Amino acid sequence: MRRLFICLSLLNLGACSLIMPSPDPNQAWVALVYQDDQTLKANRVDEKPLEDDRYFQVMPGRHELEVRLKFPVGGQDIGPDHQGYLRTCLLKLSYGDFAAGERYQLEAGAIGFRPWARLYDEQHNEVARARESRCGDV
Repeated sequence: MRRLFICLSLLNLGACSLIMPSPDPNQAWVALVYQDDQTLKANRVDEKPLEDDRYFQVMPGRHELEVRLKFPVGGQDIGPDHQGYLRTCLLKLSYGDFAAGERYQLEAGAIGFRPWARLYDEQHNEVARARESRCGDV
């Protein structure tokens, strides 16, 4: 019986980590969107580390966002007889018009060695593009 209680408690903790908080109507919400074979995590806002790497919430105005993207690079992108590997890059994106109560999507991906990320507003208009900050052991 005790084992069952412990197992159920652990399962409940795991489910709690999947629950996203409610958006603050006084801030802009930035959701992260990426492909299945990649990992995208929120890293910093305005040079300050985040507590939760699944999303951003920012006050209205200008902010610099930093995300960490891990993606596979295929052997065909490296050269003949090479195996693929996982590459990790930091991407930075600046946007000056975050609006309170608005929901944005930061979509990321890669083409060969090159990572990319774009910020979209609620109407899915591209409003900003990220720049590669650095890649390697980040």
